[in-house]
Amino acid sequence: MYIYIDMILNTTHYNFDHKQIIADLVGGSFSLVQKLKMKGIGSKRMIIDEVSPNMQTMMNRVSDINYANIELRPKGILVMINQGLKNFTWIIPYYQLVIYKVNGSSLHAQGRFIHFRNSKTFKENKKFFDKLLDEKVKYDMQYAIPEFI
Repeated sequence: MYIYIDMILNTTHYNFDHKQIIADLVGGSFSLVQKLKMKGIGSKRMIIDEVSPNMQTMMNRVSDINYANIELRPKGILVMINQGLKNFTWIIPYYQLVIYKVNGSSLHAQGRFIHFRNSKTFKENKKFFDKLLDEKVKYDMQYAIPEFI
């Protein structure tokens, strides 16, 4: 078993080790049948409004707009961030994920955050965020402690 310290990978080029790390942390990709039943597992791209200071190196230095999209996995999500010609993937297991809905949406985990702008592209993803919340609740319910009266 490996211990993963940094959960942000540079996925610009294919790397088999990255695929294994992602599978270990958030599970493999859903099957085609599951993807069809869920009516898709990926968001449309969203505009990044702000990120935590420890993620600034992944943002464009000039005034370009930064984009990201999210992919659902069985035990978490992948946030794919585009910086020019580079791609970064932030791996977030559901047990670490916290979502805030304030003037857009904000994902928090591992001492980092990413805030998505409340724009047309964000509004197009409302159904996706509902699906994301449903998946997180399903995951959390597996580990719920039963109440005793």
